[in-house]
Amino acid sequence: MDLVFLLAHASHVLSTELTAELASLGITPRGSCVLAAALTGEKTQIQLADMCQLDKTTMVVTVDELEKAGLVERQTSATDRRARIIVVTDLGRKVHTSAQDVVARVYDDVLSALPDGEREAFLSGLSRLVEGRLSTPVACQRAPRRRM
Repeated sequence: MDLVFLLAHASHVLSTELTAELASLGITPRGSCVLAAALTGEKTQIQLADMCQLDKTTMVVTVDELEKAGLVERQTSATDRRARIIVVTDLGRKVHTSAQDVVARVYDDVLSALPDGEREAFLSGLSRLVEGRLSTPVACQRAPRRRM
């Protein structure tokens, strides 16, 4: 069993399915993540990038797309005039709610492929790995590219 292949393949197929399903709302999985993170309170673009694990360039492109679609606005921070916060618009809130429904439906469908007794164990084990042993990449000379 090749753990890297299994995890990478599952991630790629799930990401592709989410991308296809969210396209009807005019949003990407990345954009959905940024909307969800921005709804947690006043956050700068850098803070949102950290929350969604996006590099600065990808974050700028994602916020540009969301702003062009009328889903977010860049506003000056009340506490730091140099900082811009990302504010979700009313339309962005509606799209976020619809996107959450799509994501929940896809996740439920994917997990329904596992027998009832295995679903919770799978999610629990994967969560423990991501929060523990696999929480931080090790430093290496040639880091692999991330697909997201």
